[in-house]
Amino acid sequence: MKTKMMNLRKITVLALTALLVMGVSGLSMVKGMPTGETTSAPALNPLTSLINTLGDDLFSTVDLATLVDPASPATPTTHYGPYASSSPDSGTCGNFWADDTFDRHFTVFTRATGITIVEQFKDGSFITPSTGSVLFSTPPSPSPNPSPGACETSLVPQGTVDNGVTGSLHGYFVIPLQAGSTQDSNSPYCNALTSSNTDCTGTTFIETHFTSCYPAHCPVDFSVTTFFDHYAAGGQGLIITEWKNASADRGGNHGDIRSSNTV
Repeated sequence: MKTKMMNLRKITVLALTALLVMGVSGLSMVKGMPTGETTSAPALNPLTSLINTLGDDLFSTVDLATLVDPASPATPTTHYGPYASSSPDSGTCGNFWADDTFDRHFTVFTRATGITIVEQFKDGSFITPSTGSVLFSTPPSPSPNPSPGACETSLVPQGTVDNGVTGSLHGYFVIPLQAGSTQDSNSPYCNALTSSNTDCTGTTFIETHFTSCYPAHCPVDFSVTTFFDHYAAGGQGLIITEWKNASADRGGNHGDIRSSNTV
C-alpha cells in the first residue's frame, strides 16, 4: 500500500497490480495499495537480502533503524514516524474497495550509492466499502463492490465483498530516490514545510524532506520498486479471508477478501 496511499500524481507505476493507496500522496496506488505509487527497478541488494532473511510480514512491522548495522555519520539510517494515516484502497478490478487506517513509518537509508526510503504501514485496519476521498480524489466503491483480488486472472470480476467487512493490514514500499538526491530537512514532521502531520502521505514526506528539483524535475521523481501488503479478515461470511498485494519480486498477488463468487 497503504498511501499508505501515495498519490499517483507524480509517480509512474510499472507493476501496479492494484494500488495500496496506502500511500504516497504524490503517488498512485499500487495494488490494492493505498493510492499513489510507481514501481520499476529491483530493490537494492542489501535491502533485498534483509527482506529475504526476515520475510515480508516481519519486514513490514520490524524497527528497521535498530535492525540495520549501526549507522555512521557518513551512512546514517534514520527513522521517522509513526504518522497516523488513512487512505482508500484499490483492487485488481480498478475500483476502490475499502478504506484503510494505519500508522506510516519511514526509514531513510543514506549510502554512498544513494538514498533509499522504506515506507512501512503498521497497525493497519480496513473497512468496506470505500466512501471516497477528497484528499486523494477517489470515488466511492461501486455496488456491487468487486473484491480486491477479483480481477487477478480475469477482466471480468470473479467475486464481490460485502459492505461492513473489517480486517487487519500491514505492508511496506521500497523507494529509491533518483541519483543526486539529497536530504534537505531532518524535521520530525511528515510535512517539513508546515511542521504538520495532518494528511500525511509518502509523497508529502519525500517532497518536503529531500531535493525537489534535481536535476530538472519538480517535484522530485521517485517510484516504488518493491511493495508488499497483507490483508486478513476472519469470519463475516467470507469465502476467502486473506489477500496479498505484492510486486513480482515479492511473489505477486495472491488470494482475496471475498464474500461471494460472481461466476
